[in-house]
Amino acid sequence: MDVYNLTTFTEFILIGLSDLPEVRYPLFMVIAAIYQITLLGNIAILLAIATEKRLHTPMYYFLATMSLLDIFRPSTIVPKILNNLLTKKQNISFVGCALQLFFLLALDGTETFLLSVMAYDRYVAICFPLHYTLIITNKLCAQLTAGTWTTGFLHSLLYTVFIFHLSFCKSNLVNQFYCDIPPLMALSCSSTYVTEMLVLVVGGILGVSNFLVDGISYFYIIVTILKIQSVEGKRKAFSTCASHLFVLGLFYGTALFTYIRPSSHHSPAKDMFISMLNVVITPMLNPIIYSLRNTEVKGGLKKIFCYKTKSCLEKNIILK
Repeated sequence: MDVYNLTTFTEFILIGLSDLPEVRYPLFMVIAAIYQITLLGNIAILLAIATEKRLHTPMYYFLATMSLLDIFRPSTIVPKILNNLLTKKQNISFVGCALQLFFLLALDGTETFLLSVMAYDRYVAICFPLHYTLIITNKLCAQLTAGTWTTGFLHSLLYTVFIFHLSFCKSNLVNQFYCDIPPLMALSCSSTYVTEMLVLVVGGILGVSNFLVDGISYFYIIVTILKIQSVEGKRKAFSTCASHLFVLGLFYGTALFTYIRPSSHHSPAKDMFISMLNVVITPMLNPIIYSLRNTEVKGGLKKIFCYKTKSCLEKNIILK
């Protein structure tokens, strides 16, 4: 029998933030502000890379891709969160929930693979600087980027099909502020064993594989940096990796805590906090981290700001 026939409702109710009615509007203001900062920060990074010729290198090409992901990822859920907070409605359609889950997992997966690609890029740049342009070509950049997007969307499709192949007849109350794997599986009245094993095994294999790429890359990077004689050379080499290492830790920490756990270990309050950190806060922090630690990005941002300021001043002078 088709399990879809067992689904007795056409929408889900997102109850993650509904138990805090007294902070609904302050929460709306905070999340809206974070979202605006996220968009502005990542758009600024994209503009700096696009307009500054010195930043037209593979490293910044990957950084621009990450900025795109950090625009798209929160955009899959934040507008719906803001709408629900403002209208006091918590519903999302069955199809809307499936699409939200699909795109969120796809973008999360793409960013996971992209972080490994960026680690490999830094490994080649620091360990084989003379051969960097021969190894990391524009063609390879395009292939690696296309590979990260393709793999991310394919693995998301697998998860989404398995999740929405379950029968949801217990309840339609999702104990989260967006559609995610653990709270949806908790609503199933059919066996979730296969789906849980899929998430743990496939997610574990992909996570461990990417973690190994990152770990091995940075092991050789650190060994190479330690061999550099000058203190200034060591500082410069490490500064190019510090931002990426921080982002890696933040991304992997929240993602592993969210997905690579048995369902019995899930706590709604902790899940919502980690989810907020992963999907809403981290995309805002990434452009700040990269711009603060990277003098070339800061230079590009200053050029944009100075150019606009100069243009405005010149217009004012002409008008006067």
